[in-house]
Amino acid sequence: MKVLLCEDVKELGWFGDVVEVSTGYARNYLLPQGLATVPTEGNLRSVAKETAKRAEQRKLEKERLEEAATAVEGAEAVVAAKANEQGVLFGSVGAGEIAENLRSQGFKIADEMVQLAEHIKQVGTHKVTLRFDKDLTATVNVIVVAESAVGEAAKPQDENKPNDQSE
Repeated sequence: MKVLLCEDVKELGWFGDVVEVSTGYARNYLLPQGLATVPTEGNLRSVAKETAKRAEQRKLEKERLEEAATAVEGAEAVVAAKANEQGVLFGSVGAGEIAENLRSQGFKIADEMVQLAEHIKQVGTHKVTLRFDKDLTATVNVIVVAESAVGEAAKPQDENKPNDQSE
């Protein structure tokens, strides 16, 4: 069954596209949800101007995403997490922590853009892919450091301060 899309439908098409779908999908989902209509001559004319406008918006959005991907390519995110002496984390580093670190550096990254096969559970440097669009990705280096190592570097200075003050 052919339908005229009234909204952008992920994995199916954009507003104004006439697409072929199964009858059940059209009758049970697309038509009742208002995502599609029957492609009559009048419906096609009514969406023609809006289709061009939305195509321009999609083009601008794609350019913005390409700029963001170029800017973040090769960036480093340093994440501190509690770990034991062997470098195994007590927990893991997930997409949220990586995206938050990149946002704090000024990059516009959503949590959903970070593509991890599984959470990072080891101290070290890991390559992580950011997916901006179906065919637009960037790679960043995530450096996971042990919180205890960060804390130990600060402790000797703190221990010396009270001794210096008592003298």
